[in-house]
Amino acid sequence: MKIGRTIVMMSAVGMLSVACGQNPAPAPAKAAAKNGADVAWMTDFQAAKKMAAEKQLPILADFSGSDWCHWCIKLDQEVFEKEAFKTYAAGNLVLFVADFPRRKSLPEAVQKQNEALSRQYGIEGFPSVLLLDASGRVLAKTGYEPGGAEKYVASLKLLLKK
Repeated sequence: MKIGRTIVMMSAVGMLSVACGQNPAPAPAKAAAKNGADVAWMTDFQAAKKMAAEKQLPILADFSGSDWCHWCIKLDQEVFEKEAFKTYAAGNLVLFVADFPRRKSLPEAVQKQNEALSRQYGIEGFPSVLLLDASGRVLAKTGYEPGGAEKYVASLKLLLKK
């Protein structure tokens, strides 16, 4: 009986892995509107700039290695997935992710856009988080910071005041 359940479990895990491996979407933390506050991570930079201009909000651009970068994964888990961040972001930021995964593929246009943005902004490591105005001008730079979502939001507020 245990062997039968183990095989069923292994099959289910295998099917789930295949299904997940074919998904070119950003990391789970970057999925649109999960539990709680309505936040969505955009992957089209021009659309993010347009939305930022319309809403008169800064862009938080997360340059991430979502499926391999330890600090990127920690930033997602400790900050971007938390309600405190989502609540703040929903009314104060346009969220954009430039992902550089190793185990999944992105659409070619998104991959080229992200590479061009990485060169444009001189990204040298991950995670790199930029606060940008609607034209794409850098307002501030940051990255992973320990302390959780509340501390990160406070840090973002300080950076945006400068």
